[in-house]
Amino acid sequence: MKKKHIIAGSAGFLRPTPARPELGPVMRYMLDLTGQKRPKLCLLATAGGDDPAWMRNFYDACSGQNVEPGHLQLFPMPNHTDIEDYVLGQHAIWVGGGSVVNLLAVWEAHGLHRILRRAWEAGVVLGGISAGAICWSAGGTTDSYGPELRPVINKHNLLPYSMGVHYDGEEQRRPLFQELIGKGILPEGYATDNGVALHFVNEKLYKTISQEAGKGAYHVYLSESGQVIEDRIEPQLLTAA
Repeated sequence: MKKKHIIAGSAGFLRPTPARPELGPVMRYMLDLTGQKRPKLCLLATAGGDDPAWMRNFYDACSGQNVEPGHLQLFPMPNHTDIEDYVLGQHAIWVGGGSVVNLLAVWEAHGLHRILRRAWEAGVVLGGISAGAICWSAGGTTDSYGPELRPVINKHNLLPYSMGVHYDGEEQRRPLFQELIGKGILPEGYATDNGVALHFVNEKLYKTISQEAGKGAYHVYLSESGQVIEDRIEPQLLTAA
């Protein structure tokens, strides 16, 4: 049975440089998990409306690297006739940030959530940032509805935990995430500061990684007495290639 990998959190796949975007440490960590010398890497930018600028940055970052880049777009229509065949033929899939509410709705309309589950079970490494992290979880907090954060519940979750993103980047994130877990609206979960990602293997947290020093991850859950507990997890600091 193949191991099932998910890399999720608040760390992007790109590392900005003065010359051009480059694949960042978290993405290189993810690609190493495929065990391929030249892995097929698919970008899913549904949450950003398949923004052409994001696509260009992605291909620029992959240029000259030991990776075979591709993308699956759903706006205005799919760019692959057989979506399932294309997705299952990848070694790694990265989901960008944006509106997780819109992402979940569009994926459901195209049946993509079922295809991605099959890919995960077949050993394709899945990953993503922000909306691209919450989409694998049971839910989290989102600004998809407007500036005021609100909860989002994901009925197609692959992981049984909730996901808190941008924990140190937006002041509403931490208190609302804790409140929602305290009220039982969200199940226990994990949160990440900007620059940090979580590596899950077979639905269990295996490792936390970071591309920035001094950042953390957090396990948020209820004690037996019903108190919200937040335990800090120190991540492994990744170095740039």
